[in-house]
Amino acid sequence: MYDIIIIGAGPAGLTAAVYARRANKTVLLLDRAAFGGQIAFSPKVENYPAFESISGSELADKMVEQVLSQGADVEIEDVCGIEDNGAVKTVLTADGNRYECKSVIIAGGAKHRRLNVPNEEKFLADGISFCAVCDGAFYSGKEVILIGGGNSALQEAILLSETCKKVTVVQNLDFLTGEQKLQDILAKRDNVEVILGTVVDKVDDTETFSAITVKKVSDGTLSKLYADGMFLAIGLEPDNKAFEDIVELDANGYVDAGEDCLTKTPGVFVAGDCRKKAVRQVTTASADGAVAAIAACRYIDAL
Repeated sequence: MYDIIIIGAGPAGLTAAVYARRANKTVLLLDRAAFGGQIAFSPKVENYPAFESISGSELADKMVEQVLSQGADVEIEDVCGIEDNGAVKTVLTADGNRYECKSVIIAGGAKHRRLNVPNEEKFLADGISFCAVCDGAFYSGKEVILIGGGNSALQEAILLSETCKKVTVVQNLDFLTGEQKLQDILAKRDNVEVILGTVVDKVDDTETFSAITVKKVSDGTLSKLYADGMFLAIGLEPDNKAFEDIVELDANGYVDAGEDCLTKTPGVFVAGDCRKKAVRQVTTASADGAVAAIAACRYIDAL
């Protein structure tokens, strides 16, 4: 039996693992996919202390290396539930495995939000992508559409503009919400066009991805945009349904917990982007991980 099982290996979960191991607690870190979380897909991170500029994948690798050097156990597992038996918690996985522990930290982060428009599903991973770092090279010299207007979207657009023939940024609001510095960089790119106050109405049902139909928010006017591919950067949504009987979820599916990272179930804590919070950044996720780990250690020591 482990002292602490951490569900999710993004910055929150990895930081929690470091703090828990430094407190001499046995730790098992579980994640359904590659460790590092969403930050691993960021082309450039310039707001993390000690690094003026670093790729998200490199930052994630450094975090993982630190956790492994501290002696935490790691497994690739898709967690599908938690059983609460008082002093003992059991973490259940899709493969039928059961892991027992004294305390659990939920740090599952969030997944890419989709448009939920006709024909979107048809072209996922075959014309529609979420990561310019991963898939941008496939569109070198071609035209792409980028949906979104926040920091992540603008970073993706900047990266794509370096190799693509044209990048069309489509934002549903009448203004971009990303940092002004990023907006200024985009404004200087001759191959970038920004379309504001517009939403995607549908992805055209063609044999291969070739166009989308967009709608002006102000008057409902429909028009077409043609491109070789499309990237979505419209935010994330939590994946907490498996834990709804253990923690309280808000209307948007986030764990309803405060800065203390406590949930309604003693011994179960939450950290990172899956928690209801005002600011979701790599630094705030790491802060949550530290808070949750310290709280879990105190809980265990009081048993």
